[in-house]
Amino acid sequence: MTDANFDLKAIEDKLVAARTRLILDKPFLGALVLRLPLQAANPAWCPTTGTDARKFYYNPEYVQELLTDEAQFVLAHEALHCALSHFARRQHRVKHRWDLACDYAINPILLADGLKPPPGMIMMKEYVGMSAEEIYPLLSDNDMTETLDQHLYDKENNPSEGSQNSSENPLDNRDRQEEPPPPKDADSNTTPQQRDGSKGTSQQQEFDEQANGSGEPPPPPLNQQEADDLSVQWQQRLAGAAQQAQQAGKLSGIMKRLVEELLQPRLPWRTLLAHYMTAVARDDYSYTRPSSRRGDPAIFPTLKSHQINAVVALDVSGSVTDKELQDCLSEINAIKGQVRAAVTLLACDAEIVQGFPQRFEPWEEATLPQDMPGGGSTDFRPVFDWIQQQDQPPDILVYFTDAQGIFPTLPASFPVIWLVKGKTRVPWGTRVQLN
Repeated sequence: MTDANFDLKAIEDKLVAARTRLILDKPFLGALVLRLPLQAANPAWCPTTGTDARKFYYNPEYVQELLTDEAQFVLAHEALHCALSHFARRQHRVKHRWDLACDYAINPILLADGLKPPPGMIMMKEYVGMSAEEIYPLLSDNDMTETLDQHLYDKENNPSEGSQNSSENPLDNRDRQEEPPPPKDADSNTTPQQRDGSKGTSQQQEFDEQANGSGEPPPPPLNQQEADDLSVQWQQRLAGAAQQAQQAGKLSGIMKRLVEELLQPRLPWRTLLAHYMTAVARDDYSYTRPSSRRGDPAIFPTLKSHQINAVVALDVSGSVTDKELQDCLSEINAIKGQVRAAVTLLACDAEIVQGFPQRFEPWEEATLPQDMPGGGSTDFRPVFDWIQQQDQPPDILVYFTDAQGIFPTLPASFPVIWLVKGKTRVPWGTRVQLN
């Protein structure tokens, strides 16, 4: 392809017009897109569009074929990758599966917000409303589906991390640039391949042969420090864009929910559970006079920790697996010894199941029966009814559930922590996301 095949200025003008339309109609997305400078890219490594969390890269020939509405979609698509910090969240995951999961998470959001997708956009109805982390384990290792764009902020897995095989993606050659160059002859500054005149010359020459007069290589992947810094920047940008859009009365419901979820604390549920249980531990200071045999007449305050009484309720209606119940109980056991908590364990579906409640002292390990009963519909009221019948309320109730059931009408008078598997909201109490 040569410069004569297209008008680069007209193509950039199309993207600028699409970006302007986003700013006017969808200021939240428009403000995010505005943070990505436009950069024409080499088709050798950018067959469509891509981002490195710093710029919006595009293949001019690809953009030339897009309608303006479709150009808005691809601009917003790259901006959401950045705003959602997909470049910083992959961790140990296989790159191609992670890239697919990110696209499956983003595309339904843009469709629900009224944007028109370009050809090649991928979406699965069963993944609507799910995060990339939730989608990833549902994808097959051998899924060779191609993503809409190129995720230039990341590098391929090492062989020890699993194979990638990303379906003839031109970006699969990126890591080859990190390999040492071919050895040079002792009497020459050229490699044997260069002197042969063969096509396997240098990476730079290969780029020069292919694209619109520019042989620029792809941007290098982000290192960990760069990814962390950019993640903070994009979170700030996201919050600012949401505030501006809301003031203008143009923040859609789906984007508002997305922003609220993103700006919530992302501490692991185990950390949050430990924090809440520690907070209710009734620690106080005692000024009891010490024994006179110690020889010190001064009276110093001594920290006295009192035992707390916790109720742990498990939703055994069938929506939560036995393994997940066991994982939750293991975490409760780890915490209760630290805060001296006696635990009363309840299992409930539509009613408290036979064999419960069970009480465990701080030094005892809470365990589940080998065959856990349950499997009916979900009603949370029996647990709260049982608590009301006791002499005194617990210091804290931890309820492990998917939150799909009948709640008491009025909130409890004691602290309630809902450990929730899934996306369902709770009407009151403190909700901690499990997955």
